[in-house]
Amino acid sequence: MAEDCDIDTPEPPPSEPGRRRFLKTALASATTAGAASLPLLGVAGESTAAPTTSTTGIPSRELGSSGIQVPILQLGTAQRLDPRYDKVMHRAFQEGVTWFDTALSYGWGSSHRAIANFLTQVGDRKRLWLTSKSGAGNVSGLHKGIDEALAELGTDYLDLYLMHGIDNLRMLDREYLALGEELKAQGKTRLFGFSCHDGNVVALMNRAAQVGGIDAIMFRYNFRRYGDLELNRAIDACHRAGVGLIAMKTQGSVPRDLESVAGFRSENFTLGQAKLKSVWADERIDSIVSEMDSVRFVRENVDAARSEKPLTAEESHQLNQLAALTAGYACNGCKHLCEQTVARDVAIADTLRYLMYFECYGKTGRARDQYRAIPVARREASDAELQHACQVCPQGIDIPARLRRARELLA
Repeated sequence: MAEDCDIDTPEPPPSEPGRRRFLKTALASATTAGAASLPLLGVAGESTAAPTTSTTGIPSRELGSSGIQVPILQLGTAQRLDPRYDKVMHRAFQEGVTWFDTALSYGWGSSHRAIANFLTQVGDRKRLWLTSKSGAGNVSGLHKGIDEALAELGTDYLDLYLMHGIDNLRMLDREYLALGEELKAQGKTRLFGFSCHDGNVVALMNRAAQVGGIDAIMFRYNFRRYGDLELNRAIDACHRAGVGLIAMKTQGSVPRDLESVAGFRSENFTLGQAKLKSVWADERIDSIVSEMDSVRFVRENVDAARSEKPLTAEESHQLNQLAALTAGYACNGCKHLCEQTVARDVAIADTLRYLMYFECYGKTGRARDQYRAIPVARREASDAELQHACQVCPQGIDIPARLRRARELLA
């Protein structure tokens, strides 16, 4: 899956007892040293990326070494779109957001079909950059996937085709890279790459930088990850290799009541805008995909993209402090760490992701459906079974408590 609700919109469900009290106490006692464990990026006076401003007013950057300029903000379409006339797509396009990100799994084709209708309304396919993805785990399935995507979108080519949510290094074997070259030679896609959600993103990125054949990678990156040395080295390797880098999950979402305790203060930006600005301050990142599910959020994100003001040191410090205070509710998806400590197959990472959909994104129906699709035996685990999983979690998440919370809300 690739949801990227980059500004939380709906009201959150009731919070766990006592967590607000805990965060208020932690906030009062937080020290500069603790918050400084995450480096500041893009503070006033420091050099940041110098993107080109397009004629639409949205800055653009070159995607890797492709020679192609792309907008730094793109619309994620893992959301309910109006198949007849979607106000969000039209407003985003009018504002210069000319890159739409979709996938075969988004609405099981409804996202594709809504975009197809949008293309007939704007009347010029070349004005829109299109990414689609297939979650097929083999070459033949990926081949079939792009043909299906093209048919549903009503176009004869994609600008970027991604293997969706991969977590296995074998997906970067020669046969998959050859598929990318074949699809580009056939004119079915201009560029080829993959998206990844899980904790082995570092291994995948390092492998991609070594083997070549990958034009772009979409990966989880936000203000919570700046102190991750291994991830930064992998980003450096891809950047040097000319691989385009697309950030998703840039909001690092936790339930809104937790963020409200920290109380972000700025004269220039909302908290959501500041999170975007902090990612754009990293010159290695070419674009951000954001699921803007209302015209208001399109306007806010576009304003942030157009603003030439960098974050101040105080604003960056507040993000670092927020990351430190709410780490225990922000899963990084590193299931290769926690799930391997349990003697049997327990779906820790998936459960926490669906809980995030419910608590942060307001996707209550989808969260429940996906949670209930997990076999009951994979949802249930005793505190004793999960003891070691808690010990290896880099975020310090109380995994038993969060899994119980998921059962309460989703089962």
